[in-house]
Amino acid sequence: MAKQEDIFKNVVSHAKEYGFIFPSSEVYDGLSAVYDYAQNGVELKKNIREYWWKSMVQMNENIVGLDAAILMHPTTWKASGHVDAFNDPLIDNKDSKKRYRADVLVEDHAEKIHQKAQKEIDKAKARFGDAFNEQEFVTTNARVIEYLAKEKEIRERLGRSLGNGDLADVKALIEELEIADPETGSKNWTEVKQFNLMFGTKLGASAENAMDLYLRPETAQGIFVNFLNVQKSGRMKVPFGIAQTGKAFRNEIVARQFIFRMREFEQMEMQFFVRPGEEMKSYEYWKETRLKWHLSLGLGKENYRFHDHEKLAHYANAAADIEFNFPFGFKELEGIHSRTDFDLKAHEEYSGRKLQYFDPELNENYVPYVVETSVGLDRMFLAVFATSLKEETLEDGSTRTVLKLPAVLAPTKAAVLPLVKKDGLPEVSRKIIEDLKWDFNVAYDEKDAVGRRYRRQDALGTPFCITVDHQTLEDETVTIRHRDTMKQDRVKITELRGIIENEVSMKNWLMKM
Repeated sequence: MAKQEDIFKNVVSHAKEYGFIFPSSEVYDGLSAVYDYAQNGVELKKNIREYWWKSMVQMNENIVGLDAAILMHPTTWKASGHVDAFNDPLIDNKDSKKRYRADVLVEDHAEKIHQKAQKEIDKAKARFGDAFNEQEFVTTNARVIEYLAKEKEIRERLGRSLGNGDLADVKALIEELEIADPETGSKNWTEVKQFNLMFGTKLGASAENAMDLYLRPETAQGIFVNFLNVQKSGRMKVPFGIAQTGKAFRNEIVARQFIFRMREFEQMEMQFFVRPGEEMKSYEYWKETRLKWHLSLGLGKENYRFHDHEKLAHYANAAADIEFNFPFGFKELEGIHSRTDFDLKAHEEYSGRKLQYFDPELNENYVPYVVETSVGLDRMFLAVFATSLKEETLEDGSTRTVLKLPAVLAPTKAAVLPLVKKDGLPEVSRKIIEDLKWDFNVAYDEKDAVGRRYRRQDALGTPFCITVDHQTLEDETVTIRHRDTMKQDRVKITELRGIIENEVSMKNWLMKM
């Protein structure tokens, strides 16, 4: 646990030191759970967004994009159920005065039990090697069976209690499991209470005439209320999807773990409209497709797992999370939900307007069912950043800090380094940058010895360093250094674009799906 905490501290520290993420309003001592993306962070975030958008919209003929407003008519949130049901179960510790999400306390406890089972599996795998049959071991080893059964029992009970609104049983479960305050060890808990997460604001020129509004807690409703506009103007035929990226806002009382849980965050969502009765086929398709997208980035298959929901939201008939192994354990990265026809029917009821599709093949009108994929862009950033940050010991015994970002996502694709700041080398370096910057985000660096510059670019995640030296003046060749292997090749200046393009092209990466 201490090692995980150290890794996470290094992630937060590195993000600030190298210009990826800053605490918001830091000159005024910051604002809790609000962060600013700095000069390198904004590039990485943009690249993740574009990688998602290209795979979701550009590569699918039947999916189009949308950018709905953050402010929406307040009845939107009544129809969606957010006014009445968008709550978190919170619990306070009487001794530490700390507040926690009751469901997260229980889920973290269940995850610890799961990790005990995984530890037994890993030990057996190491002992038996290639002869190890994991499925057989999991179903026959008494200790693993006990751990997994206990985990399942806890998660199912939590799901039932939350689904029934039985907050007393949630507290009883916390007490029965002897869950303590993570910071102090105290088990002196208050009752569990529900807390609505929406931020309120006002629209109007004067206070007495202002309309009460909400900052949107999710981006999905902007898609639902525009369903018919998009369908008709785009002449879309079911099945089709509407994709959107944008900011959402939640008054998270328990906002911790850096950018994993924030009050202002960004979502990348796609709502896929299908015929009633075909939603489960689409649900399984998007589960598989979305996992392939994640795996295409090469962060390690072992870092992903599916988690089926024990407690379904009021709008869903199936739901699963793609969980990722963050430095603080497996947590939700993306949700895939079969939302039925709840949202469109609710907006029909509250608006008094039909939101139906005329299916020419069936010759009938119906309200489509919806399958949703929703990934947190900030969580995706954290997954990529934390997994890529490495401390390596080199052959000579020295160490380096390297950010092994997927090259397709790296903020800067190449840094051009003149060996010395004279003899015409800076001028040649600038000419190379002028040529490459039309296609790639490139940087110029002439400060310090070239070895130190390599280390700085390693820590920034730059895939290539291009060194211009005196030989360059003679034969127009440069040294190109590869970040991950530190291998250096002598190549013609005219070859640089092709070498870089081959490594950073979204086409090449997405074709791995």
